[in-house]
Amino acid sequence: MTKLIRLAKGSYAHALIIGTAVILFWRGVWGLFDLYLFPDNLLLRYLVSLILGLAILITTHTLVKELE
Repeated sequence: MTKLIRLAKGSYAHALIIGTAVILFWRGVWGLFDLYLFPDNLLLRYLVSLILGLAILITTHTLVKELE
């Protein structure tokens, strides 16, 4: 029973560390987009980001469907 409790506590710590790492990674990506992807044109930056994100989602969805 104590082994299970220790495992659960470790799982929460790992989830917290991984969640924090993912958030920090995306914060860095968005920061770089703000600096380098059309820094003077906010609307164009948002449109390009939206189109790029949708293209990636559609491509990965198609690839996953083909692998099933």
